[in-house]
Amino acid sequence: MNRKKRKSNVGTMVLKEVLIFCIYIAVFFGIMLLVRNFALQRTLVNGISMENTLHDGDILLLDKISYKRGDPQRFDIIAFEQSSSVYYIKRIIGLPGEKVRIDDKGNIYINGQLLEESYGNEVIKGSMDEITVGQSQYFVLGDNRNNSKDSRDPSVQCIAKDKILGRAFIRVWPIGSIGKITQ
Repeated sequence: MNRKKRKSNVGTMVLKEVLIFCIYIAVFFGIMLLVRNFALQRTLVNGISMENTLHDGDILLLDKISYKRGDPQRFDIIAFEQSSSVYYIKRIIGLPGEKVRIDDKGNIYINGQLLEESYGNEVIKGSMDEITVGQSQYFVLGDNRNNSKDSRDPSVQCIAKDKILGRAFIRVWPIGSIGKITQ
């Protein structure tokens, strides 16, 4: 009878350990789901519009929380939804209410002041008449300025804040380039 009791106790203990293990796994996946939906998102760079900063095939993590607590800043690299199945990654240049103009030499002006920046891959070809960025909107450019579909394009225009998925903050692929993305 002792043997049966020990076997029963061992079986109960094993079942209890398996149950605890399953609960740990469920909690882990629950936390990961919450993080993915509310804090971080993985995204893929598709194309050359952000070269030399980002490259085709890079995998980035987006911070989805910081813009819920504050506003995007000039030079942030963001991912935004262009349509239901199209997402772009660009750099914020103009903020809400600002006037943005590009002269025939490729210089960018914000409210009449020359923008000091070094992110452009090359001098912008062509000019753009002055526009005023709408409230809760952002003027974005790709770093590869002459090979980028961005706010200069009528199909993209300025980006509404609610279309921004998040701020790119870390590159996780390729392995040799893992690290923080400098804004």
